[in-house]
Amino acid sequence: MKKIIIGAIVGGIIIFICQTLSWTILDLHRPANQYTDKQEEIMNFLNGQFSQDASYLMPNTPPGASGEVMEQHMKEAAGKPWAVVAYHKQMDTNMGMNIFRGLIVDIIMVGLFCWILSRFANPRFSNVFIASILTGLIVFLNVPYTTHIWFDTFDLNAYFIDSVVGWGLAGLWLGWWYGRTARVSVTVK
Repeated sequence: MKKIIIGAIVGGIIIFICQTLSWTILDLHRPANQYTDKQEEIMNFLNGQFSQDASYLMPNTPPGASGEVMEQHMKEAAGKPWAVVAYHKQMDTNMGMNIFRGLIVDIIMVGLFCWILSRFANPRFSNVFIASILTGLIVFLNVPYTTHIWFDTFDLNAYFIDSVVGWGLAGLWLGWWYGRTARVSVTVK
């Protein structure tokens, strides 16, 4: 249990640091968060249009539209501009709580991975490192890439780097952490 907890904490911190660098100093996600000098006018217009927090796909059909209406809409929308607007009535600037939650999620995520590693018969460095890289690829393919397929996101490369580099660096640590027991076991026999 100690191995899982320490692996989770250190691995989670490694992934958290990678994510922090990606979103701040390296600014890899900038393509999905562009600036427009028309933001005041756009926000004033949106504030007059939306009454609740929601993500809006435009153009779209109303809920419950028939298959025929959806098909007609798709034909009419083909080749024209479209947008996804994530609208919030209030900006939450409590960065402390968001940072804390992000760190805890990373620790839990790596903890779950460590539980899987604890079931390995022989957790050698290479096995753990490769399993970590593959986990990073699964994380990337599951949401960022699948979302990109449908919504043509602008920071797909940043998410790929986040996933592979973060999990790769965590895998280096975890490979050493789990591999040292395997080395001791082999040496003792």
